[in-house]
Amino acid sequence: MVRPASFGFNEQTAKSNTFQTEVNSQENSQASEEAIAEFDNYVKVLQNVGVTVNIIQDSAEPKKPDAIFPNNWISFHEDGQLVLYPMCTPNRRWERRRSILDMIGMGYTISNEIDLSHYEADEKFLEGTGSMLLDRQNKVCYACVSIRTDAVLLKEFCEKLGFEPVLFESVNENNFPVYHTNVIMGLAQDYVVICMASIPNEADKKMLLEKFAETGKEVVDISFEQVTKFCGNVIELESNEGESLLVMSEQAFNGFTDEQQKQIQQYSKMTYAPIYTIEKIGGGGARCMVAEVFLPKS
Repeated sequence: MVRPASFGFNEQTAKSNTFQTEVNSQENSQASEEAIAEFDNYVKVLQNVGVTVNIIQDSAEPKKPDAIFPNNWISFHEDGQLVLYPMCTPNRRWERRRSILDMIGMGYTISNEIDLSHYEADEKFLEGTGSMLLDRQNKVCYACVSIRTDAVLLKEFCEKLGFEPVLFESVNENNFPVYHTNVIMGLAQDYVVICMASIPNEADKKMLLEKFAETGKEVVDISFEQVTKFCGNVIELESNEGESLLVMSEQAFNGFTDEQQKQIQQYSKMTYAPIYTIEKIGGGGARCMVAEVFLPKS
């Protein structure tokens, strides 16, 4: 997780991220301090339920308003590989820092580095586990195509890492393309949280439901309204004791119905933290703030 130095409204990403809310300069300045407090509290919540958190301090310059969302530019894998991704907007490309890789390498074994960032020159983008949801156990990669998720590049990723690509289209209630798959879908070992209403193509719906059934995942179907509360932006983590945790924001937790909470609690402990400022101004949630480290410990 990256502790922010310059959190704020990002004009560059707002063109495709409808979850962001623009504020005036004074509110934006206050948001930076509020985001740090929310970040620190979120880390404590995770640590209190037995999650090991590697904290990286964001650098002051250049200013990176979205540095708090590291899952978009890097992913770590069980076989020791890491992948660097091409980012759509110029000010998010500054988030890729060699010093972060060096720090992670001090505690974990990195056997290979796959750098896809050169595709930025070709205007092709794939923004990590925002663009893709990886079923690592079954080697399936789910992704909805958007300006930030290039279909050809996604297939290249799947070929390199040994995943089966499952591509589909997703739109919001105004028929605007969903920019990141992880706002309408959250994947866990035994279940999937997904807004089926956001998938306009019936063939895509059928394909997804068949794949979920094939891989043994119960479907927790959320509404468009619940998507705006970040109910889709959830992440399954494992505590040091091996307990499954579904981590989300307080807003998302309150957005789930009692029946949906019972569905989830069959498998996972629901864990949440208030990150209202980060969600409102940054347009990203609890899942976006975590880049899971699957690397072998050194």
